[in-house]
Amino acid sequence: MTAREIIRVLVADDQAIIRDGLVTVLSLLPDVEVVGEAADGEQAVRLAVETKPDVVLMDLRMPVLDGVAASARIVHEAPGSAILVLTTFADDDSIRGALRAGAKGYLTKDAGRAEVAAAIRAVARGQSTFAPAVGALLVNSLTGSAPPAPQGGARSSDTVLTRFPSLTSREAEVLALIAEGLSNGEIASRLFVSVATVKTHINAIFAKLGVRDRAQAIALVRS
Repeated sequence: MTAREIIRVLVADDQAIIRDGLVTVLSLLPDVEVVGEAADGEQAVRLAVETKPDVVLMDLRMPVLDGVAASARIVHEAPGSAILVLTTFADDDSIRGALRAGAKGYLTKDAGRAEVAAAIRAVARGQSTFAPAVGALLVNSLTGSAPPAPQGGARSSDTVLTRFPSLTSREAEVLALIAEGLSNGEIASRLFVSVATVKTHINAIFAKLGVRDRAQAIALVRS
């Protein structure tokens, strides 16, 4: 693909506000044309087959058919379309699932506009591209490295989620790490997300649990 060619992109995300925002941002790029929008994985597959985009910008957690299954089908049914994952999740299982399905790139939703644009151009050229945190996780996985073990007395995220079912799985992970005594920066590093994302999760946790600060949250978890 030359620099003058237009990159045709299909956007797949079940959240309308995020999908609309992505379409707006991509429409401002001189070398990108948005050829379709999908609100679920099944629709993404159908539109990919119909429009044959150069790149499918794919969320992973979607209704009807999740992003991993949709990616695998698109790779098979529309082989000229490169899959670029753009998702909230950067855990090992999500990354491995996406790569096994044939994704050429993997970004998290805290990526900036320039990073998303560069990734689209890269996968359209046949290159692989990953967010720095995702690349670090892959390196750790390949080299056998593991994230630091939980400190003594900490509650697992599964236990936290069982006790506080109003939380999302990610919020439960954050709360478990707060209970370990980790700072926002340390939590961001552990979960491979931005500090801003951690703060958003913490605000949601405090609101759902009715606590004012970290000390109250920790006391609640350890009670």
